Amino acid sequence: MFQLTESKNKIYHLIMDGPKDKMHVIDYDFIKGLEKHIDKIEKLKDMAGLIILSKHNEFIAGGDLAMLRDVSSVEECQKLTRRLHRVLRKIETLGKPVVACLNGTTLGGGYEVTLACHYRIGLSNKKYKIGLPEVTLGLLPGAGGTQRLPRMIGIQNSIPYLLQGKTVNPQEALKDGLIDLLSDSEEELLIAAENAIEVIVNENPWDQKGFSIPGGEVQSKSGYMVIPGATAMMSAKTFGNYLAPKNILSCIYEGLQVPIDRALEIETSYFTELVLNPSTKKMIRTLFYSMNECKNGVHRPKDIVQKEIKKVGILGAGMMGAGIAYVSAKAGIQVVLKDLTQELVDQGKDYSAKLLDKAIEKKRLTPEKKSTILDLIQTTTNVEDFKDCDLIIEAVVEDRKIKAIVTKETEAIISENTIFASNTSTLPITGLAKESTRPSNFIGLHFFSPVDKMPLVEVILGEKSSAEATALCLDYIQKINKTPIVVNDGRGFYTSRVFTTYVIEGIKLLQDGVAPALIENAGKQAGMPVGPLAVADEVSIDLIHHILEQTIRDLGVESVDQEIYRTVTFFVKKLGRLGRKSGKGFYEYPTDGNKFLSQHLENHFSISDQQPSVEDVKKRLLYIQSIESLKCLKENVLTTARDGDVGSIIGFGFPAYTGGVFSFIELEGIEVFTRNCHQLARKYGSRFTPPSFLSDVKFYE
Repeated sequence: MFQLTESKNKIYHLIMDGPKDKMHVIDYDFIKGLEKHIDKIEKLKDMAGLIILSKHNEFIAGGDLAMLRDVSSVEECQKLTRRLHRVLRKIETLGKPVVACLNGTTLGGGYEVTLACHYRIGLSNKKYKIGLPEVTLGLLPGAGGTQRLPRMIGIQNSIPYLLQGKTVNPQEALKDGLIDLLSDSEEELLIAAENAIEVIVNENPWDQKGFSIPGGEVQSKSGYMVIPGATAMMSAKTFGNYLAPKNILSCIYEGLQVPIDRALEIETSYFTELVLNPSTKKMIRTLFYSMNECKNGVHRPKDIVQKEIKKVGILGAGMMGAGIAYVSAKAGIQVVLKDLTQELVDQGKDYSAKLLDKAIEKKRLTPEKKSTILDLIQTTTNVEDFKDCDLIIEAVVEDRKIKAIVTKETEAIISENTIFASNTSTLPITGLAKESTRPSNFIGLHFFSPVDKMPLVEVILGEKSSAEATALCLDYIQKINKTPIVVNDGRGFYTSRVFTTYVIEGIKLLQDGVAPALIENAGKQAGMPVGPLAVADEVSIDLIHHILEQTIRDLGVESVDQEIYRTVTFFVKKLGRLGRKSGKGFYEYPTDGNKFLSQHLENHFSISDQQPSVEDVKKRLLYIQSIESLKCLKENVLTTARDGDVGSIIGFGFPAYTGGVFSFIELEGIEVFTRNCHQLARKYGSRFTPPSFLSDVKFYE
């Protein structure tokens, strides 16, 4: 994994040269190899300096999460962490200048290795990322990052990198002080490193006498402002649900008041607590392993040859269709965007133009690149222009009759091999496919709004959807850089079906006399992005009404909660309160200020004098989603808990600290979850009754 070579003027190169099919990560072999070579380097009496570099396209991608996943005791974790600290301290106190050449992406533990060096030079390529994203997986930088970065750039400047997991390109890294120099090529990178050896000092500032933290110590005026402020912001954002940000702040506060070696012991203690925390393990499993499995095509039929997707036709140029057109063109795919009038398709294309203009304003895009992307979007009102498309995505209104019309019209034109995907959020694919002459080529692709920001695409298999249709859609999703889950057909599929329970439970809480503010705040404190009443306004109350009416038409009156139906109908038909789009719903939306909960709610709902606890409301909102997910698993709408967990977090915002709807049940414990469900069922209704199979289920083998 490592090679040690001598260059000119007694400058040595420590080269990371692992297997080409694997990224460099910090695992047991890496630590062992680094120890061996640093011990050898310590004995080189005539060495002028050391350059650490990589033969791969990345420097070090981070720590090996599999290694941390398998750690099972405090002693094991502390031993491993101290071992890494020890070898990095040897590099730091070598007595000779050490330069790190960041020739590619350098994240997490990889960047922490460079912090133990005395100088960092990056390769000027905006595709590369530098930073400390550990907090996004429930961890903290455990190889000295919480101590060295604030000592290098100051407490306030380090907060976004440590607490938010911010990652940046090399240019931004240079600006923020994460690296010291940029080079335009790998050849120049090495030359610059060798030149730096001759002028830089051979120890880091925090090992020098009289060192003070840039921008102010913890116990200083600026420190008094930064630490409490960061703590308040963290509490407001996380509601205490996430342990990692709290531990990071503790590392900063405690560690920066003692010498570096003692500080690293403090970091080790807080890092160990996180590694062994059940929530962290669930987050790593879902947000890293499961997410990557989905992204890398775990569901793709293996025997289907990959077909290059050159051209996509999109029916409907509304916000959803326009968003799909944007992400497709941005990925280099030709797009044919169709609607009824030229005015509508022009508006749809203009949606992409506005997004690209914003990217130009932020200097993330050039005007030339904008023109290239827009040139890929062809607008039309003529279905004939779909003739040579590889994939058609229908994104018209949620109306069976209209969808049937456009399906027949399009299938008369396109090739027999072209896949037809409906972007419906609730209507069963098998039913829609009955209007198709080629049901094996008919499939569901459920995008989320806004498409340019939302990472998930739900692939829905109808009864006759073919392996070829599945494979092509998964290849397309990978090309547009989204994350897919694959589910079987059913009303609302998985994401819409489960997320609806969150909204409905919010309304039922209101009907039960719970104060609107308590409902909304409990939803956010539970870890959901916004409260259920705010969600109802965002998706629009009249859409909820439309879905309920469609369900009644399809399945009968008994299929819908009548109290909910009456409330929604009253809001739409009598009050005209449709949500944000009408300027009024559960909230008021003044043109000159922020939204606020409507005072009219107290006129229509009897608010009880005796309010439930916040914990009780939180439990109702989270449990109802997990119970509905269990039903999806039982009914084979979901085929794996993995897809349920991934889809719940990035599809409808289920709290990430739980690891997803099924990991949440594991965290609660099957026995505790079941007991709580029965208690909720006795108090609030049979919808909380746990499925009978729950006691025997294993979500992850």
